[in-house]
Amino acid sequence: MAANSGDIFSVSAPAVTKELKQERAVRTRERVLASAAAAFAAKGYPAVTILDVAQSAGMTKGAVYFHYENKDALAVAVTELFNRRIGEIARAVEELGLPPVSAVAELLIRTAVAFRDETALQAGARLQLERQLIGAQIPLPYEGYTDLITSWLAKELPAAKAGEAVPAQRNREVSDGDDGSNGSGGDGSNGSGGDDVAGPSCFDGASPALAPPTTLATVLVSAFFGAQHISWVLNNRADLPERTIAVVRAIIPCAEEDIELCPSAPRG
Repeated sequence: MAANSGDIFSVSAPAVTKELKQERAVRTRERVLASAAAAFAAKGYPAVTILDVAQSAGMTKGAVYFHYENKDALAVAVTELFNRRIGEIARAVEELGLPPVSAVAELLIRTAVAFRDETALQAGARLQLERQLIGAQIPLPYEGYTDLITSWLAKELPAAKAGEAVPAQRNREVSDGDDGSNGSGGDGSNGSGGDDVAGPSCFDGASPALAPPTTLATVLVSAFFGAQHISWVLNNRADLPERTIAVVRAIIPCAEEDIELCPSAPRG
C-alpha cells in the first residue's frame, strides 16, 4: 500500500524542526555569552547590566533571561568559558611533544597571546579580580593550570617529586667513554646521547640548583598572572608575550635553549 503523504510529513518534519530549534538555541546562547564576556571585559562586573548584554547581542532582555537566570549566572558561564579555553591551549601544547620546560614556556606564551587577543580570557581574568562582588561561586583561579605545569616540570626533574630542591641536571643517561673523551659519543657530540636526550641541555649541571617543581610552578604562575595584570593596566596587554618570556628567563635562567624550541616565542 502506498505511503500516505500526511504520515510522511507528520513523522519527519517535527524531528527536523526540533533539531533546527536546538541549533538555533545553541547559537543564541553562544551569542549571549560572547556579548557578556565583552561587557565584563570592558566595564567590569558591577557596571554591567542584563540590558547591556541584550543590546550588544541584538536581542531582548527576555531572550537573555531565557538562557541565563541572572547576571551572576552569566559571570559563572564566562568564567567556565575562560577555563575551557585555557584547557584547549594546554591540550594544543601537549600535542606538540616539546621537552617539558619548552612545553611550560610555550603554554605561558600561548596563554599570553590569548590574553592579549581574546575577549573571553580578558573577561575571565577581570571576573577573578571581582569575584567577591559576584553573588555566586565561580571556579577558583589557576589551580589546574598550576598543577599541569607542576606535572610537566616533574618530568624534567623527577628527583624533585618528593619536594626537595635538585641540582640543575637533566635526567639523562650519559656514560663516560672508554677512550678518555669525557663521555662524548662516537660522533663527537659531547655526550648528548643521541635519541636518549629529549631536548636541550637546560639542566646540565652548569646552573645553580632549582626549586622543586611545585615551587617553580607556583612562582611561574604567580609571576605570569601578575605580569598579565600589569601589562593590562599599562599597555592593554600589547607587550604580554615579551613580559612572559622575561618571567621564564628570570625564574628558570637555564631555559634559553628550551625557549628557542617554542614556536610561539617572540623573535627578534
